[in-house]
Amino acid sequence: MKMRVSAVQFELRDVDSFEQLAEQVTHYVRNASEYGAKFVLFPEFITTPLLAIGDKTGKGQPITTLPQHTDRYIELFSGLAVEYGMYLIGGTHVTQSGDRLRNTAFLFTPQGQRLTQDKIHITPSEREEWNVTGGDGVEVFDTEYGRIAVLTCYDIEFPEIVRMVRAKGADVIFCPSCTDDRHGFYRVRYCCHARAVENQVYIVTTGTVGSLRKVDFMRANYGQAAVITPNDIPFPPRGILCEGEINEDMLITADLDLSLLDDVRKAGSVTTWRDRRTDLYPDWA
Repeated sequence: MKMRVSAVQFELRDVDSFEQLAEQVTHYVRNASEYGAKFVLFPEFITTPLLAIGDKTGKGQPITTLPQHTDRYIELFSGLAVEYGMYLIGGTHVTQSGDRLRNTAFLFTPQGQRLTQDKIHITPSEREEWNVTGGDGVEVFDTEYGRIAVLTCYDIEFPEIVRMVRAKGADVIFCPSCTDDRHGFYRVRYCCHARAVENQVYIVTTGTVGSLRKVDFMRANYGQAAVITPNDIPFPPRGILCEGEINEDMLITADLDLSLLDDVRKAGSVTTWRDRRTDLYPDWA
């Protein structure tokens, strides 16, 4: 089975209306459709430009105002997924769960279904500055092209959670991220490579670029999209199927051959998934 994926290096810009953000999102969905992509990944915190709407302080609206845009965010991405017959991973959006804020990744299907995965591991800045709390579980999602998972940014830095979704059958992990400097970016990027090697999976990742001049804690972004593979003979030697230009507003597109994953798990140069020692450490399924 093959699946064509695109990942958007989404430029954050201060906006004056929801329509401005919607126009930018729609452009990239249309762009990816021209390349025949069936999955499109947007980055973490894609809706934070909305915090600039109506701001008079130069610091942005409080993060607690973002959930007010949830219905329009869902309407936008769900409508585009159906219209273009795509699976859209709409980055993440801050949602309200009772009295708690969650950083929630959304998967929109061509059939109009909406699936979610809360970010599990919350960074110190998310917790201390925005009072975001972590999710309670991890899911995998069946699609007509294969089984996938969505793990957001910091989550990819924890090997256990990636083992869990691989044990549940995920062959492709989508990792939306948002990092403000090179240190954060390379933490996420190197961990994506490690998780691809450990679990013999594809990882599709992307991050925010640009800056929000009116929103605190979103004033700098350092990002690059990449499609990452296991490091074995059927794949590129560096484990990179394709990648974007750092900090450019653009998208990348690549074809994933899932049969190659089966091949290397059975008879690769190394068989890291098959050779895990569950007699010494748990199989996280």
